[in-house]
Amino acid sequence: MTPLQTTPRPAHSADRTVVDAMDAPGPQVWDDMTVEVALSVMAGARSRYLLVRDEDGRCTGLIGQAQLTVVRDNPAYTDWVRLRDVLGDSGPFTSPMATIVEAERTMRHGRLGALPVIDEDGCAVGVLALSR
Repeated sequence: MTPLQTTPRPAHSADRTVVDAMDAPGPQVWDDMTVEVALSVMAGARSRYLLVRDEDGRCTGLIGQAQLTVVRDNPAYTDWVRLRDVLGDSGPFTSPMATIVEAERTMRHGRLGALPVIDEDGCAVGVLALSR
């Protein structure tokens, strides 16, 4: 008897979860870091964004180079401005177990290019980013 060759069928996109599509978390920085230092870290890491953490290590948000550049170029800017001052409210976030459809809906609604993926403890485990 000849064994049957089978190939796995790709999961339906509605069934795929964020964990199937997310990237590694990338650079993570503390929320007390200044905007200038964050821009330097971003340039050194050649990253489009940084994940920001609070003093407990929980992800408080994602910040991009364009957002930081706008803050730095503002006439009211001082070198004392910290990332926590720029981020404001935490979120939005997604779970690694959320479906890709749910995460895409969140990204479209918030006009986001990337979305932090956090675990049940609030720690970043990845980033879901739109393709360039």
